[in-house]
Amino acid sequence: MSLEWMAPLMFGGLVVFLLIGYPVAFSLAATGLFFGLIGMALGLLHPSLLQALPERVLGIMANSTLLAIPFFTFMGLILERSGMAEDLLDTIGQLFGTIRGGIAYAVIFVGALLAATTGVVAASVLAMGLISLPVMMRYGYSKRLASGVIAASGTLAQIIPPSLVLIVLADQMGASVGDLYEGALVPGLTLTGFYALYVLAVSIFDPKAAPGCPPEARTLRGGALLVKVFTSMVPPLVLIFLVLGTIFIGVATPTEGGAMGASGAIIMALIKRRLDWKLLRQAVEYTANMTSFVIFILVGSTVFSLVFRGVNGDLWVEHLLIGLPGGALGFLIVVNVMIFFLAFFLDYFEIAFIMVPLLAPVAQKLGIDLVWFGVLLAVNMQTSFLHPPFGFALFYLRSVASKEIKTSDIYWGAIPFVCIQVLMVAIVIAFPGIVTSHVSKAAGAISGSGSDEIRRQLDAPASPEAPAVDGADSASKPGDGKDAKSEIEKMLNQQ
Repeated sequence: MSLEWMAPLMFGGLVVFLLIGYPVAFSLAATGLFFGLIGMALGLLHPSLLQALPERVLGIMANSTLLAIPFFTFMGLILERSGMAEDLLDTIGQLFGTIRGGIAYAVIFVGALLAATTGVVAASVLAMGLISLPVMMRYGYSKRLASGVIAASGTLAQIIPPSLVLIVLADQMGASVGDLYEGALVPGLTLTGFYALYVLAVSIFDPKAAPGCPPEARTLRGGALLVKVFTSMVPPLVLIFLVLGTIFIGVATPTEGGAMGASGAIIMALIKRRLDWKLLRQAVEYTANMTSFVIFILVGSTVFSLVFRGVNGDLWVEHLLIGLPGGALGFLIVVNVMIFFLAFFLDYFEIAFIMVPLLAPVAQKLGIDLVWFGVLLAVNMQTSFLHPPFGFALFYLRSVASKEIKTSDIYWGAIPFVCIQVLMVAIVIAFPGIVTSHVSKAAGAISGSGSDEIRRQLDAPASPEAPAVDGADSASKPGDGKDAKSEIEKMLNQQ
């Protein structure tokens, strides 16, 4: 077997493992080790290749960026189980409930707030499904609209910072988590606005689908309502500043922001007298499970990518994608269509760990900004939670919805919001400034390919402190520097 056949067979073997239903982490590791051993047996790979594995695994364990995942997961669970979602939904429902579609607007607003504080889709969907869905059914909301709004609002946790998927994408692409957070903020808020506009359109063209609540449904008025709004809204807003504000102004790293958020969530739960050992133990156990899940997939993807690169799989993927018609735009269209359909079957973590390491180098070689590319993929992967019939948000909602709401109602209710998310993907591609104009990249960050950086260095002035070599002036000839530069430029263009 020749080396050029190893990469396609290896990728096909991984697909077979995943279709069988074998766990993703072990599918990745098993495929990598199996083809690594075959490559060594055929003399195509050197045994020293796999000797790099222990160092790579230790590198994963020492990666401080990944510490943000348990911090944000723990923060979200403490907030969700201490009753913050219930307080927010009750308060904002009192404010907007009497206007047409008022409870739907409240769900969208609370979904955005929960996304900016918890970052956990399951917690948001379950909380809003338990609290808001019965109320919406009681006041005559369309089953499809009610279920679609709740499921879609819960998925905002995947694009609005502090999103876990943005942390994983930043790690896999070698980008800054803070940059991805800054870039994703405006698209996330824009998507929230589109959801509200859809509810407005439904309430105008089909008023029976989104009626207002009767005035007697409002139990709080005047000063009591203002006090309730203040006490419910201020704590999460303070927490949002503690987490995102400190990251955006450069006071804290994402890991430090996550630690402050987790501490703030514990303090809020203590103030509300809702923190006990049972809640704390549940949050710690779930956080440990989630973190172990991520680390195992990351270790498996490291084994796979090491062997895949050893058999020149990265070059195989690069040649496939760079040769697409349309250049960078053709690449973006094909990649987004592929991610959209993969999201029918794979979780966002699995897509991030399997596909992103293969796509990011190609995007960089095409001159695509990696922060913008990461946000684009995050918006696309958000649809994985809403895809009928395998969307996780739909399963979460189904588990708490009453029997009067059919599964088909939940699926049909999600489709308009999937279309809105696809529209958002197109907008990010057409107007990249909504991502890049808000990103303040770290000084000295390298953008573009390695060739671009070499060209920048050639154009940079020489350091005045550089010592002169004896005899250099007499040995040099006019035009030597220009000739050397032109030779390097010629070699770069030949790559």
